[in-house]
Amino acid sequence: QPSIVCCCFAVCSNQQQLTHKRESSTTTTNESTMMGAVLQIATVVPLLLATAQGFSLSRTPTTRLTTTTNRIPRQQSRQQQQPATTATRPTRRYAIPNDPLGTTPASRTSTPQTRKKESLKPFGRYLEVECWKQAELRGLEPTLVAVANACKQINRIVQRAQTDNVYGAATTTTSGSGGSTTNGDSTTTTAVVNVQGEVQQKLDVICNDLFLRAFCGSSQCIHTVASEEEDEPRCCSDVMNDPAFAMGEFVAVFDPLDGSKNIDASLPVGSIFGIYRPEAGSNLNNKDDLAAAFCHGDASRTLVAAGYCLYSATTVMVLTLGSGVDGFTLDPDTGRFLQTHSDLRIPSRGPIYSFNEANYRDFDKPVQEYLNSLKQQKRSTAKKQQQQPVSARYMGALVADAHNVLINGGIYGYPATFSNRQGKLRLMYESNPMAMIMEQAGGAGSTGYGRILKVKPKDIHQRVPTFLGSIENVFELDQFCKYYSEDDENQQRWES
Repeated sequence: QPSIVCCCFAVCSNQQQLTHKRESSTTTTNESTMMGAVLQIATVVPLLLATAQGFSLSRTPTTRLTTTTNRIPRQQSRQQQQPATTATRPTRRYAIPNDPLGTTPASRTSTPQTRKKESLKPFGRYLEVECWKQAELRGLEPTLVAVANACKQINRIVQRAQTDNVYGAATTTTSGSGGSTTNGDSTTTTAVVNVQGEVQQKLDVICNDLFLRAFCGSSQCIHTVASEEEDEPRCCSDVMNDPAFAMGEFVAVFDPLDGSKNIDASLPVGSIFGIYRPEAGSNLNNKDDLAAAFCHGDASRTLVAAGYCLYSATTVMVLTLGSGVDGFTLDPDTGRFLQTHSDLRIPSRGPIYSFNEANYRDFDKPVQEYLNSLKQQKRSTAKKQQQQPVSARYMGALVADAHNVLINGGIYGYPATFSNRQGKLRLMYESNPMAMIMEQAGGAGSTGYGRILKVKPKDIHQRVPTFLGSIENVFELDQFCKYYSEDDENQQRWES
């Protein structure tokens, strides 16, 4: 810059003059002149700095009024529009604009949805209150908590079944001689078939182990368990390999994974469970005849708790302890079951009928006539009677179809056929628990000739025709069965 250059030129000129004088002077004079030069340079440097600073300030460019001057950041423009007395709100980091569900940390504490979630009662707290009301069930609290945790694990397994390669049938491998392998042995792979004559799926085996340990390993109130996947009931001391677990007063039954074939097509599946208190006179210590403890008395007196868990678009657990029905939804954020359905009540009449009509020709005449009457109903007549037109819904899983009927009203049926005169659903761990839930919700569970809960079991794997749903729908079906029934012996058998 010009001023700095001039000052530097003046310093250099003075330095040259000092040099000429130093050459012609004595040693003493040279030292004095050098000191003078140093003092002079020390005086000039501050002047140079001050000059440079003043030059830079005087050359500050002015703001040009171009179209770019209007490009003010959005946040800055909002702050300029606010009054000076208003505090500036901080920027919400990680927030999705107009986030309706509060899925981000910044919006999770301010949406109505999150406030509703905070007001929902957790499953653990619900059990504390309900078991406190019923002192005889207080020992079941840790067991039911363990069952809920098993349902969470099954939910994760079902969602990961495809990626973790747990689809398909369970198989066993046996070895034999005469093969072409390097050891001279051949192996044979066969599918595992349970006591029902059904091919077990891989998930059936995994979920069965989870439920066994949930019922037997959580407390000492469950003495014996019975599963759809096993031939005979098992004492909890055998399950846990510890005699200390054979001290309970309750017995438990469960279907670990109902509708497991639906998993290959990503359709809903579920789990069903029930807890019985055997009547006086039952001998739980007789390990050779544990099934007698389950078959002593009808379920209307011995079944104290029943529930199911549905693995679908949302994971829902429905439970009754004999004083109403409540529903809980699994929160994916916290991993807890929250009470979203308090005191569930099924409509007295509903529009849904859920039957596998592919077996229509194998149904008994009363069931055929009932289905014909439903399909002949005109939509105009339903509207005049202020009723919804009937609609068929069938998903192939008891839990999924029964839950749909429980929420919307209607009837679910799996009647007897020519090939299965006793029906196909198992009384102890499918029909009884679902019938108890329906009755506690204001509905009904029937064999076509009477209450399911009044059927006296003769075997742990006994089957029974099953109709569940709204009380008026089930009553109509019972009337068709009584009017069109041609099998008096069948009617007497179910009534007894």
